[in-house]
Amino acid sequence: MQKPKPAHRKSSQRNLALFILVVVGLSGCTDMESAMNSNRVNEATTVQGILQGTWSDSDPDIGVFRGVPYAQPPIGDLRWRAPKELESWTGVRQATKFGSACWQAFGNDKFVWGRGEFPRSEDCLHLNIWQPEKSNTSAPVMVWFHGGAHTGGRAQVEVFDGTELARKGVIVVTVNYRLGPLGFLAHPALAQESEHNSSGNYGLMDKISALKWVQENIQAFGGDANNVTIFGQSAGSSSVCALIASPLTSGLFHKAIGQSAACLIKEKRDANGQERGTRLAQLALGSNAEDVGVEVTAADLRGIDNQSLITAMQTSDWSAASRIVIDGWVLPKAPADVFAADEHIKIPLLVGSLANEGHELIPVNESFTAADLDNYLTKAFADSAPELKALYAKELAISPGMVQREIFTDSYMALSMRSWAAFNHRGDQPTYLYYMDYVPPAYQIYLFNDPDLGLPGGPRSAGAYHSGDLAYVFNNVGKTGDFWLDQDFAMAQTMSTYWTNFAKTGNPNGSSVPNWPAYSPQNHQTQLLSDKVSTIEGAKRKKLDLLATRR
Repeated sequence: MQKPKPAHRKSSQRNLALFILVVVGLSGCTDMESAMNSNRVNEATTVQGILQGTWSDSDPDIGVFRGVPYAQPPIGDLRWRAPKELESWTGVRQATKFGSACWQAFGNDKFVWGRGEFPRSEDCLHLNIWQPEKSNTSAPVMVWFHGGAHTGGRAQVEVFDGTELARKGVIVVTVNYRLGPLGFLAHPALAQESEHNSSGNYGLMDKISALKWVQENIQAFGGDANNVTIFGQSAGSSSVCALIASPLTSGLFHKAIGQSAACLIKEKRDANGQERGTRLAQLALGSNAEDVGVEVTAADLRGIDNQSLITAMQTSDWSAASRIVIDGWVLPKAPADVFAADEHIKIPLLVGSLANEGHELIPVNESFTAADLDNYLTKAFADSAPELKALYAKELAISPGMVQREIFTDSYMALSMRSWAAFNHRGDQPTYLYYMDYVPPAYQIYLFNDPDLGLPGGPRSAGAYHSGDLAYVFNNVGKTGDFWLDQDFAMAQTMSTYWTNFAKTGNPNGSSVPNWPAYSPQNHQTQLLSDKVSTIEGAKRKKLDLLATRR
């Protein structure tokens, strides 16, 4: 049974409200609304069967479906295979509780991405949906891929609650996907059994499977399958980039947003990941290279327990390079080559980065000397080295290691996002670039029960740190973390409006937000998300121009 049309639903709500008033008297609006909400049914008929969802705790007009499966559980013989199409069910399937997170290491760290402890399972291919009240017009769809270095994170955390975005007229879908070795292990034995002679990128295949599910089913929730925007941050953003470069994703989405990570760095060796995968398997099986090597079977791999895989990941070089690999099928060649050849999917794009991405993301190498820095700069930038060094005088006054860290983060964040924008502009597609130096309070993204990190310089001493944009994009400031101010709520309104406007039309502009001109590589127009939102001609332009000369 489909969710009732708004007019009918509102009429029944009024009658129910009168009844409740008679029964409970003047017990207060909160109690009445709670009673009304508990008596409403939110159902959607998908291709696989009927789902019964619920309603947002913070807005009774926003429907929520939690823990919706989009593929068969990748367990047993389905481990390390492409996700298999979901089977149908009879009756009504409950979709009121989040599913388990995908298998990953626990962490009680004091970093902003602290993950704590929570239910985890290989049976984790679920998505969550927030839907605005249905109308005669199908709503645009925003599909979110979380970050976490492709080794951690989950979609069902408070900062990713889609209620506030749905209130702006879009459907929000957040997706769990396989992580770590279970999601990205490349190995000769797995490639040998594959019909495409490929392995790895299983987590990327999960995202493709979720997008196929959206194409098949989102109309049942009031969504427009022809107006889908994919968006993600960090590893989620690099996935967005890779999906645009994949030959398997045509028609699955129509716009894209990337936050703080691209996919334009080419691996210098082991691009298909099978060497690293072999060494990880050796460790997980408790064997050395002479004992195992490439002779291990796929059955041997599937017999490894989850914790052994996690331990092997932590003690091998598997995480030393990108988890996304050039597998010959999902990614036949490096995304950087795809973009350079102008072979990527041509769609509107909005991308950007933050001013202090490296804070707590990359430790400063305190043993890195002034001589080490000079050697590094000369080798990487030749004649540009002295000028580049002068531009980092502020960081050099702290330490040579600080210069190294900032050059790394500027190269792999700000420059990568600018390069991504330039590639997309060359494809004659609307492109928008931002740079955020607005400073949020630091809080743990995945462990929101510990909102105060206790930073020595105070909650805003981390600068505009990596992932500091998330609560603003989802307009969830005040719902997670602590130390929010009036200006934070204003910034959240601005950013969430830009993002939802873009999802609706491919253009972030609207009457309630400052004008954001489209990007061009001639002057690098960039929307500066700062205490005052404005347009600048390139963030860190001199630095990025020199960093682009890297040999």
